Amino acid sequence: MEPGHWPSEHSDALRDYFLKGISYAEIGRQINARFGTAYTRSAVVGRAKRLGLIAPARMTSPSIVPSLPGEAWLPSPRRSTLPYLNVPPKSAMKPAARVKLRCVGVQPRLIPLVELGRDDCRYPYGGDKDGEEIAFCGHPRQPGSSYCAPHARLTRRSGSGAVRAGGPVVLRLVSAA
Repeated sequence: MEPGHWPSEHSDALRDYFLKGISYAEIGRQINARFGTAYTRSAVVGRAKRLGLIAPARMTSPSIVPSLPGEAWLPSPRRSTLPYLNVPPKSAMKPAARVKLRCVGVQPRLIPLVELGRDDCRYPYGGDKDGEEIAFCGHPRQPGSSYCAPHARLTRRSGSGAVRAGGPVVLRLVSAA
């Protein structure tokens, strides 16, 4: 079995043979004869996929039929169109719109980590720009949470069952039948 790395000459030969419309099995035979390798048809197909030569739709090559000595090899018909060459959609090339973040009506105390107390809110502020220090809210946190009440609401999704108004959830162990 050949290693997973293909030298650039082998990849270039694969690309040339593919654009000529040769089957994957025959491409493998041609490359093996030219470079003294032992690539299988599957290895050629896999490398072609990694090079972006195969369209997303399933493409198959003709069945493998050993040619007899002295028998002329007939190339497969040329592909009518070039396959997709891993070009990203145009929508991926546009910059993403900025997201407006929610804010809370809390004036943070902006306490550094080393001065943060055990019962202080750990909601972070800053650190968005390179070299900017991160500070924390520092207001008294809610029991069972790392955040003060306004920041706890920000960090939970609406409808989340993290803390229920009806009290703690009791789980029962049910034996499997």
